Amino acid sequence: MMNSKKFKRTLWILVAIIAAGIGVSKFNQTQLYSSDSIRDQLVRFNEVFAYINQYYVEKPDNEELITGAIEGMLGGLDPHSVYIPKKAVEQVNEQFEGSFEGIGIEFVVLEKILTVVAPIVGGPSEAVGILPGDQIIKIEGKSAYGITEDEVQKKLRGPKGSKVQVTIRRPEQDNAEFEVTIVRDEIPIYSVTASFMMDDGETGYIYLGRFAKKTSEELEQAMVDLEKQGMKRMILDLRGNSGGYLDQAVEVSDKFLPGGQKIVYTRGRVSNSGSDFYSTDKGTHPIYPLIVMIDHGSASASEIVAGAIQDLDRGLVVGQTSFGKGLVQNQIPLRDGSALRLTIARYYTPSGRLIQRPYDDGIIDYYTEAYDDSSITSKVDSSKQYNTLSGRVVYGGGGITPDITLEAEKITRFTYQLRTKRVFFEYGSKYANTYKKWKKDFQGYKNNFEITQPMLNDLKEIIQKHDVKINQEAFNKDLDYIKLSMKSEMARHIWDSEHYYMIRIMADSEVIKACEHFPKAKEIAMLNKWETRL
Repeated sequence: MMNSKKFKRTLWILVAIIAAGIGVSKFNQTQLYSSDSIRDQLVRFNEVFAYINQYYVEKPDNEELITGAIEGMLGGLDPHSVYIPKKAVEQVNEQFEGSFEGIGIEFVVLEKILTVVAPIVGGPSEAVGILPGDQIIKIEGKSAYGITEDEVQKKLRGPKGSKVQVTIRRPEQDNAEFEVTIVRDEIPIYSVTASFMMDDGETGYIYLGRFAKKTSEELEQAMVDLEKQGMKRMILDLRGNSGGYLDQAVEVSDKFLPGGQKIVYTRGRVSNSGSDFYSTDKGTHPIYPLIVMIDHGSASASEIVAGAIQDLDRGLVVGQTSFGKGLVQNQIPLRDGSALRLTIARYYTPSGRLIQRPYDDGIIDYYTEAYDDSSITSKVDSSKQYNTLSGRVVYGGGGITPDITLEAEKITRFTYQLRTKRVFFEYGSKYANTYKKWKKDFQGYKNNFEITQPMLNDLKEIIQKHDVKINQEAFNKDLDYIKLSMKSEMARHIWDSEHYYMIRIMADSEVIKACEHFPKAKEIAMLNKWETRL
């Protein structure tokens, strides 16, 4: 069996590369072995397997051998055809199913202490009053000190209706301790991470983090709410969104498009793997100016949406070239509970662009190049030109090339280390209580609260506690980012995660620059005479 470290690495890779699917096909098992040529190859494989079992210097682990053989076989296909071990199937699936059963917290283990990042809105932990920064020090009366993330999952998740008793220590109240019994429930995994009106009173901002089972429903509710608040133009932020279900990408695109427009189409070797997807007039929102933000981490379903919006001249795409994941997978359950996610087709945008980026140089280069701004994959391939519905030129070659390229916000390695070690979160957890006076005045906090030098000194104490050597040059270079991170993390602890995003977005240089291009977005929205619906 795979050890824990190897399993975690495998699961991380699976979560990183699994993207949009179109359902699981039912394959006729008898057809799999109809070819004499295939039968001969299986006989050859069986011979090797038998010799290893009989003569290898140590007794082999047959499960590891077979798993390795399967992974090696898939490795000869494409980067997105993967084998999912049995014990990883549930965790991988729930990323897109939209829910799981448990107590409903985002958490991190800080210095061996289980710490709540935020209770999930509407979940049982929020209902009993658990707050960001709370420390769970006991579970069912037993110490949780030194608990691992895997153990947290085992002890706090469970069937809906079951109960678990936890002991909470609340640092913001002088380390007060109390016990609480939480009744587990179905916990939604939200796709809409943030949704709010920006300060101009006209621009609605929605951050979409994934394309899961209920993404379209969530987005619909968010758009309706913002329209009631006076939204006249919109930013749909897909940065870092690695994808999900194809049907949700189609439904999301459909909200912005009049009926009868081709959103995406797929083509594969097998005839039934090809499909064309069109927009409908059902639930289409007004054709207000729309900006879609993408970056190197926007993949699969994100690229379907961005590609449709761009090719049909519905809105302006800004940011950096997207990842370039344009392969369609079907997930096929295997008899032992594991699963095969197999590529069966390719995605194409309405203009005919193939979203998929080349992967001939191997999986390592495939992933590293996707995030490399200097890579040729991030540059326009002028040899592959296509035309939008109104005749604008767009470019192929893999991924979606934005209409307006923005320079990605970059931080130093030092500051990145502070982020990965959760230094800013720890600061918010420790000091937010000092500023609870702002609780009833978020607008005042957003506009007037400033990070002072004494507060920066407090942060440096936390940094040193993590055995991180302070790089003053890097600290000064990233000072604005550091201050913003401190302020937004305190907002998370004073209010909630949505207020955290509201603070971060206020100073997000890419969002600020994107807003400058709304006149162009309005111009594009009117190219196909849809302005009557503005």
